[in-house]
Parts: sequence; structure tokens; C-alpha cells
Amino acid sequence: MQCPHCGEGVPDNSRFCTFCGSEQARAKQPESVRIGFSPKINDPAFARYLKQANRYSFMFTVFLALAAVIGFFIYGENSYEMDNPQALFIGLGIGAMFISMALLQIWGRKRSKTWDGTVIDKRINRKRRKKHTGDNDYYWVNYTEYAVVIRDDGGKEHFLTAEDDDTCYNYYQIGDRVRHHGGLNSYEKYDKSGDSIIFCSACASLCDINDDYCFRCQCPLLK
Repeated sequence: MQCPHCGEGVPDNSRFCTFCGSEQARAKQPESVRIGFSPKINDPAFARYLKQANRYSFMFTVFLALAAVIGFFIYGENSYEMDNPQALFIGLGIGAMFISMALLQIWGRKRSKTWDGTVIDKRINRKRRKKHTGDNDYYWVNYTEYAVVIRDDGGKEHFLTAEDDDTCYNYYQIGDRVRHHGGLNSYEKYDKSGDSIIFCSACASLCDINDDYCFRCQCPLLK
């Protein structure tokens, strides 16, 4: 194709001109291509992303556990309220709790299954919660919860919720067929032909429907 700014030829579907650097108008993807569950879910990039996510999650948790152990040990050595080894044992208990939570999270990802379902309802709930000020006092905070209800083909209901953010609520319509991808714990719409946005099935970033890869994690977009 030809760059509309400088007139030089650039490869089809290029986002920027290699000569003048201006952004190119991208051709609209045929709607028929956006209908159906994408086979791109089998791309090795998703397996790599999941492996890295589990590794980073565990490493961060180990760091928190070590910080808890060291912090309580130092507290026991310098405090008049608690001595070691009592303080050290508390730190070890908290550290073990952090690591156990990380292992359970990783185990939960591995156990999650892929299933298909249908959007059966959309709800808007006005709620409020207590927000403590730190002075044994609190005040009420109002917020809006947007919920999308999905019933899988086995009859179980699942909820996608967000507070004060209606992006996901507007993205799905009642009757939409969706697929839950195990491991990633993400959802893919069957019919994306009328969409201008798409959620990355790896990191959940909001992307343009005309993009082929997520701008943040570089995983393929399922369209």
C-alpha cells in the first residue's frame, strides 16, 4: 500500500510508514474472520506467559515471606514487648502463609478447566462500604458494581464483576456465547464481528480489535 502522507510504498497492514514514520490507516478486518473461537489459543506464547506469571508470583511471595521472617526477627531482638524466638516463630508462620497462598493460586490455575457458556444476565448494583480513617472511625463510600452472569453448558453460573467500570459490562451482551480458557482464567467471545475492542486473554489488557498482538504482553489476540 501507499503512505497517504509521503507517498512512499509500505508493506500491507503496516502500522507506521518506514520512510516518514506517520501512522497508517489500517484496513478493517473482515467481520467473518472475527466469528468463532480462535485457534490462536494454542500459540506457545500463552504457555510461556502462564509459566512466567507463576514464576514471578512465587518469587514475589518468597520475597514477602523472607521480609516477614527478617522483620519479626529484628523486632524480637530490639523490642521490649516480644523476644526471640517467639517473634521469629510468628514471622515464620506469616511467611509460610504467604507461600501457601501462592502455591494454592498456582495450583488453582493448573486445575481450572476450559468450558463454553452463554451470557444470561447483566446487572448493575449500587453498593457502599465502610472506609476506615485509622482513628477508630469510618465513613461510607458509594460505588457501582457491574456484573455479567455467564452460565456454562453444565448449568453452573459464573460472574464477571467490576467496580465503577462498565467496560466489560458493555462488551458482553445477553445471549453471547463465550469460552473460558483454563489456566489463563480468561473469557473469549464467539462473535466479535461488531466489536471495536478486544481483551487480551493472557494479561486482560484492553486492545484495539484491528491489532494482532497485545501491546503489553505481546500474546496473540484471539479473533
